[in-house]
Amino acid sequence: HNVQVPIDIKVDGIFNLACPASPVHYQRNPVETIKTSVLGAINLLELAKKYNCRVFQASTSEVYGDPSTSPQSEDYWGNVNPIGIRSCYDEGKRAAETLFMDYFRNFGVDIRIARIFNTYGPKMAQNDGRVVSNFIVQALKGENITIYGDGNQTRSLCYVDDLISGFIKFYEQTKVRGPMNLGNPDPLTMNELAQEVIDLCSSKSVVVYEKLPLDDPLRREPDISLATKYLNWSPAIGRREGLQRTIEYFKKVLALQ
Repeated sequence: HNVQVPIDIKVDGIFNLACPASPVHYQRNPVETIKTSVLGAINLLELAKKYNCRVFQASTSEVYGDPSTSPQSEDYWGNVNPIGIRSCYDEGKRAAETLFMDYFRNFGVDIRIARIFNTYGPKMAQNDGRVVSNFIVQALKGENITIYGDGNQTRSLCYVDDLISGFIKFYEQTKVRGPMNLGNPDPLTMNELAQEVIDLCSSKSVVVYEKLPLDDPLRREPDISLATKYLNWSPAIGRREGLQRTIEYFKKVLALQ
């Protein structure tokens, strides 16, 4: 179902993950992207209100924009360009958080808002457009590994299984509704990630540098103090293990095994 269109089905709970998350995909049709976030939030909040059920919003670290402080905690309001090429996603998710809070305050809807930081793992699409899948596919094919900018920008990479366990713990607890950061608090530069992927793939790829896209954030590092306190949650799968699992998946996809 397209969440931009109202829906009426009897539900016990809702997880709203409906939105492309990769810049390549969400910038392809920016109007549809922001409609998915805003109209989708309204329609699912209305459904939750009708059936008096809990609704979980998959928000994003992109609500922080290009942050002026690091790590980013939930009380940081962000540094977002409201008219840039990324704003269809960034501002769409920010507006969705506004709607979730207003439905809670006005109608008592039982909400959860999770701010997701960079996540990776098996079953990512080959053409996902995000850094981990890009680097791995390029390394396995022996192609140049493309870094945008000088490679010193940071990301904090959380393995998908850890993120989903955080989702479930957050959804099921009743002490806080969020927003709550979920991600890995251990940042690394894109230069470091590229070298790790080359080593793990035993690749002969070389790194090439291209221009940094407009409004691309230079730092991503979550403060997960709230998740640790209320969920007793933190990532359990180390980056090397997570990358190895993801590489094995892409070897099968690319028929290299």
